[in-house]
Amino acid sequence: MQYKIITPVATEPVTLAEAKLHIRALSDAFVDDLASYQSIVPAGYSTEATGAAVDVLGKMAMVNLNAGTCTGTITAKIQESDDNVTWQDFASFTVVTSANDNAIQEKEYTGGKQYIRVIATATATCNFGADVLVKSGDLTEDEKILDMITAAREYCENYTGRALATQTIEAFADGFGALSYIELPKAPLQSVTSVKYKDSAGAETTLTVNTDYIVDTDSDIGRIVLPYGTSWPTFSPYPLNPVRIRYIAGYYASNPAPRSIKQAVLLLIGHWYVNREAVGNVGGQIEFAVKALLRPYQARWWD
Repeated sequence: MQYKIITPVATEPVTLAEAKLHIRALSDAFVDDLASYQSIVPAGYSTEATGAAVDVLGKMAMVNLNAGTCTGTITAKIQESDDNVTWQDFASFTVVTSANDNAIQEKEYTGGKQYIRVIATATATCNFGADVLVKSGDLTEDEKILDMITAAREYCENYTGRALATQTIEAFADGFGALSYIELPKAPLQSVTSVKYKDSAGAETTLTVNTDYIVDTDSDIGRIVLPYGTSWPTFSPYPLNPVRIRYIAGYYASNPAPRSIKQAVLLLIGHWYVNREAVGNVGGQIEFAVKALLRPYQARWWD
């Protein structure tokens, strides 16, 4: 079974900030690049306060919630966005009450989105504000490092047969085969979008989930499986890849790639950053180390 990528990775498993920290482009040597931005201006609030967005792409960021006198409660959280339009929650602060006001709460932002902001809601008048401390590091090679992140992720995906971040894939074959299940390339499987087949006349039929097939996302290698007492359709196949299965695969925020795989990605990035051309024995040592980290996660399925 072959496959192609329909929707590529949008969020890499290693962020630009993590890669730069690994190659020491975000080291303590950069003492002049620490900047502070106000997301929520300090004031007295008694309803919801929506903070201003701060661009943190490729940077280290620390968010401070500065709480003053509070007669009610403050519920605050960090939100993240790729486009400064659509937002999702990243992390929440401890609820502020009169018992723990006049204090600073800190949270590091470790996500991979470009923008973050703070949203806070007060049940009665409370004095507070929120700041984002940003450390940029060297920005001159960000595009090159981003390319290295993608290349390292693709290397590890090809070696393991896994999808290290969410992507939409379409697998195609000459038929359904003789087994009662079909294993899908690039684990882990998140969901199946459609299963279709095309007959010799070019007419396409879409199978019905839970009637014609069931989806196995529990197994290490995701599958579509025949329900009890059923069989795959019998048809005169179209001469070119008549069976097509579209699905979403890859690790994601609540099911992240194993740390060993992430370390392998970082090793490759660090090696390529230092060695811009092909190298001899050092390159072999790095490849050995990378494959040693990846080998336990090799999937059974191969191209």
